[in-house]
Order: sequence, then C-alpha cells, then structure tokens
Amino acid sequence: MSVDPVCGMNVDEEKAAAKSEYKGETYYFCARGCKVAFDKDPEKYVGQKPEHHRDHKH
Repeated sequence: MSVDPVCGMNVDEEKAAAKSEYKGETYYFCARGCKVAFDKDPEKYVGQKPEHHRDHKH
C-alpha cells in the first residue's frame, strides 16, 4: 500500500487510478484528479502532509 501524496488516501499500487514518476520515485493516486494536481506542482506534495480528501470525493 502507498499513500496518495495529494489527499492521503491509502492506495493499492496494483489498483491505483494513476501513477507518476518524480525524482526517481513512483507515486500512486486514488483518482486522476490527484495525479493532475501532483503533476502541476509535485514539490507542493513531496514531503508534505496530505490534505485528506479536501477537494474530491470517492
């Protein structure tokens, strides 16, 4: 399991809605919207505490 760096949701790598590579690391996302947000500004999310489902619904 991984943690979506945008929203904080636990994500099964095999069932992730999307993934991104950044600085040699793979990040997994619960939804495409989280990937889009991450890809726009990865430094905003790397090493930060996620916002726990603030901007989207599952």
